[in-house]
Amino acid sequence: MSLEILGITVLWTFLYGYLIVASIDFGAGFFSFYCKVKKEDHLVNSIIERYLSPVWEVTNVFLVFFFVGLIGFFPSTAYYYGTALLVPGSIALVLLSLRGSFYAFAHYGVRNSMLYTGVYGLTGLFIPASLATVLTISEGGFIRETNGLVEFLSDQLLKSPYAWSVVILAIVSILFISASFLTYYADKAKDRKSTVIFHKYAIMWSLPTIFASMLVFFAIYQHNPEHFQNMLDISWLFLLSLASFLVALALLLKKKHYGWAFVMVMLQFAFAFYGYGISHLPYLLYPYITISDSINSPVMGKALVTGFIVGLCLLIPSLYLLMKMFLFDVKYVQGKEKAVQR
Repeated sequence: MSLEILGITVLWTFLYGYLIVASIDFGAGFFSFYCKVKKEDHLVNSIIERYLSPVWEVTNVFLVFFFVGLIGFFPSTAYYYGTALLVPGSIALVLLSLRGSFYAFAHYGVRNSMLYTGVYGLTGLFIPASLATVLTISEGGFIRETNGLVEFLSDQLLKSPYAWSVVILAIVSILFISASFLTYYADKAKDRKSTVIFHKYAIMWSLPTIFASMLVFFAIYQHNPEHFQNMLDISWLFLLSLASFLVALALLLKKKHYGWAFVMVMLQFAFAFYGYGISHLPYLLYPYITISDSINSPVMGKALVTGFIVGLCLLIPSLYLLMKMFLFDVKYVQGKEKAVQR
């Protein structure tokens, strides 16, 4: 495996980790607000708070690793993406700041405030929509280089069916992933009422997720035929993704083995996510950046790869200990122990 492939694989793994962990986090915040609007918050808040309390601060570690590594491995991405992501990136940072602040307000301050809970929940939908702009722009057609100057074609982005299809997929995916996990978590906590509610949401958002995925496929075919053809060449990965979804849906419909159902949901997104990444190669940004002509010096590249692999090896055991000590500790899950308040 070449240094370039190894580097982008490590970074893509960090991004996949963020996709799963952040989706659960963002979705949980939205469901907390939605259930509050429906006057069902007293049924689900204990489960949501038990999950969010120990993990809400570590979610963005994956995202930081990805962007730092991307610029470190491929410095030219800063030149091209810097201008394009100035507005959506700034929006995402503002939303992340608002979300963190209003989480503290809603959970450690005015607990019954609809405003605080609403801002916290709704920003969880807007953040992935803004971050998805990175994948949208990478397909090409939204950046123009003239005489050495990079111009971001914001009007083309706003009018692009592909861009909006990615936004739709990002939103429905986080709701499906989060509801699937929370169904399992509530079931493990033996909280029957919460399990029924989250199970309903998991079923509700399952088919929209598949429809949105198909919409993105069709939009890529219209927007970037070359990438679409590459996806057809490794279609078996996307078929495995579909098969994983069908197994997860079957388990959810049968109302049993919720843990395995969530594992299948993770596999569903893993096959699709890595399939998308593989088919996108060698381009990081059509048609300007490829992994072969934009990597840093070999010495620096090796140092970065080593550093990020070590970081990944430290992060995964840390998350395992977090889950073992808090999330999946029998007493904590069932509400017999409270997370340490910071």
